[in-house]
Amino acid sequence: MWRSLSKYVCVFFLLSLSGLFFLLSIINVLENLNCQTVSTLYQLQSSIHTAFFSEAPFPLDRNHSYCGLLGQEPSPEEALEERYLLQSIAWPEPTHHSESVSLDHTSDPAHSFFVILPARGRSEWYVGDQLEAFVQMYDFQGHPKSHGGDFLLARLHSSELEAGVAGQVLDHRNGTYSAIFPLLWQGSAQVEMTLVHPSEAVHVLRRLREERPDRVFFKSLFRSGKLSQTTLCNLCLPTSQKPLCNYTDAHTEEPWYCYKPKLLSCDTRINHAKGGYVKDLLTNKEKLLFQSGVNIKVHIHPSGSDSVTVLPEKKDVERSSMKMEPTRITPSGYYFQGSWQALTGGVIRQFNDTSAITQCLKGKVVYMYGDSTARQWFEYLNDLLPELKQFNLHSPKNVGPNMAVDSTHNTLLRYRCHGPPIRFTNVIASEMRYVANELDGLTGGSNTVVFISIWSHFSTFPVPVYIRRLRHIRRAVVRLLDRAPGTMVVLRSANLQALDPEVSLYNSDWYSLQLDGVLRAMFRGLDVLLIDAWEMTLAHHLPHALHPPPIIIKNMIDIILSRICP
Repeated sequence: MWRSLSKYVCVFFLLSLSGLFFLLSIINVLENLNCQTVSTLYQLQSSIHTAFFSEAPFPLDRNHSYCGLLGQEPSPEEALEERYLLQSIAWPEPTHHSESVSLDHTSDPAHSFFVILPARGRSEWYVGDQLEAFVQMYDFQGHPKSHGGDFLLARLHSSELEAGVAGQVLDHRNGTYSAIFPLLWQGSAQVEMTLVHPSEAVHVLRRLREERPDRVFFKSLFRSGKLSQTTLCNLCLPTSQKPLCNYTDAHTEEPWYCYKPKLLSCDTRINHAKGGYVKDLLTNKEKLLFQSGVNIKVHIHPSGSDSVTVLPEKKDVERSSMKMEPTRITPSGYYFQGSWQALTGGVIRQFNDTSAITQCLKGKVVYMYGDSTARQWFEYLNDLLPELKQFNLHSPKNVGPNMAVDSTHNTLLRYRCHGPPIRFTNVIASEMRYVANELDGLTGGSNTVVFISIWSHFSTFPVPVYIRRLRHIRRAVVRLLDRAPGTMVVLRSANLQALDPEVSLYNSDWYSLQLDGVLRAMFRGLDVLLIDAWEMTLAHHLPHALHPPPIIIKNMIDIILSRICP
């Protein structure tokens, strides 16, 4: 019996061994199949996925120091500058976190009020004076707030005169605020105060920025022959999930990563695109902090009159005897009769005739780099000037690159989007360029004008990510101006936009305000022209929009043309 059993064991062992050899040979054959066969097998495996996007974003690794430390390690001087910049935009924290506070105890614009304070030592206002409004915030139960941190906007305007100027809001950290306005025109002047977000909502926005920079996710298509796959991409991806393709820029060391496709190399990347927005970011309590018509961009009502009548400016002798205000503000400009009047940087000409614009741009090469707010300038000039002809570069209109030429007047306009992160629909991988690298490739000179607008697509990331990007651009600008001092460089600031509960979580004006403060500080003192899009959209009577209406764009272009052709 044992002899026959051992015989069966030997037979079973030989069969298992032969089966193992057969399996290994099959694997070897499969490994040597051509790409077309593998593609067919892979397509069958992947048929359950959608045609354009095959993955959902992975949850963020909370133990990973997300994006702030990626890329080139800052030098001691850069780290010191970063600390200064972060301190300069520091925002007051609420006494209670949003997770524990109820809506009843948050700032309510309907219960709050502002009052115009009397003129200092007299009963009349004159051009050149400052107007001050006192703001008291209350909660939904009608109790006065005892801490600051609310995000308020202040505007002084006159609909009859088509005039408007941005006010400065001072937070006294006790639930009260001061709004200060310069009186720049004679006639009526009306105060407008707006609560953009209560302090408790700002706390949520700050948490999302630091903890969930993945709430906008990106993707890239990889393809070789008939084999293709789409994977997730971002400034940082959890390394525990899959192997990564590292697309860190060799020159600037700006980081960018994609998950490596299963059967393709990293060199087969075809494009870059916005993948989508992560939903369900808030608790039920937090959702109450973001309600249209309740606590997102709601006007605060006046207690008493909201307007004053401004008299003509007094003579110097009379004004010298007046007590000067302790805080003097100087905005970049104001609207009067619908046109922007600069308070610094010279007189603004009105280029109402297309022939005047054409002559001003004669012999100029204009490079525009950045997001869609930079592309908006290209589109405005291309649509306005009849002799500009746009070349068909066979690129998506809303993505670029775009180019227009006026051969008669030797004028060239070019637009190119900035490098990742950028939330465009389909950017060819070979067209992904960093602004700093593009600037380093310019010859420059008195016939060269450079526009830069880069801010909106950085709103979901920690501020150090934006600081690093601007640092590279600033260095490139300095190098450009050193080798070609006649080059004109124009920077565009962030602007206000329409907000609702969803947009607020990704592109809130509070995010834009923070980035704007960094931009201004980092380029202060350089020979660049700043287009103050923030004040130009705040001071105007038209509704806020990510892409400001044509009349505001015209005023921006007039500022630039006035510098080119004073």
